[in-house]
Amino acid sequence: MVRPIGVLAAVPQEQAALARIMTGVSTADGFTVGSIDDTPLCVGLTGIGKVNAAVTATQLCERFDPGVIVFTGVAGGLDPELEIGDVVIGISIIQHDAGVLGDDGLDTYQAGHIPFFNPTDTLGYRPSDRLVAAVLRELGPPPFSLGNGGRIVLGTILTGDQFLASDRQRELLHSRFTAQAIEMEGGAVAQVADRYGIDQLAIRTLSDLAGSESSETFTEFLDLVAHQTVEVFRRLLPTFAAASSNRD
Repeated sequence: MVRPIGVLAAVPQEQAALARIMTGVSTADGFTVGSIDDTPLCVGLTGIGKVNAAVTATQLCERFDPGVIVFTGVAGGLDPELEIGDVVIGISIIQHDAGVLGDDGLDTYQAGHIPFFNPTDTLGYRPSDRLVAAVLRELGPPPFSLGNGGRIVLGTILTGDQFLASDRQRELLHSRFTAQAIEMEGGAVAQVADRYGIDQLAIRTLSDLAGSESSETFTEFLDLVAHQTVEVFRRLLPTFAAASSNRD
């Protein structure tokens, strides 16, 4: 049985950018199905936020049994070395708003766990070592770059149910987690994928720098960076196809 690659996006512009390069497109159970280069895909639109993302990811797993799940879309930049249009591939994805809330604020802990009830040493979700190694082989020797001069980096992505629009909070989050990007869905998708035993990867292009002007730059650059994400996805498509066919 050939399993499709499951692809999720949060907003319509992100989904549409991918659907435009697919062939044999149809709809099934609210998902867009088709193929790129004879590789079957199942594309879903999650909507914004962790609950929406978890619901759609669960539907994807139950109805289509994908070999791998890829979350594509935009994110806010946390790393001051990165710029709008750069792409972050998540080798770790952390729900920064999950944990224990005490007098001194939030102590982030693995989503779905409480340290005094079901403790864990794990923080965040990671794609398999095999998938990361395959991505690195496909990208070739670093530095990884795009045709328009943008960069591709592998790093940590934070997920939370807030749109970050604060220079101060951006600096605090970057300092605390050494993370490259922040968004609102990927951690929930990764958690669902983990429950189903399905490998996952997030590809996020920076639409803003998660600061005081984020809402304006997000809107301004959304269409442009959605296409940027699709460029990286297509570059890595052979890797995802192999990962999907190799799933136990």
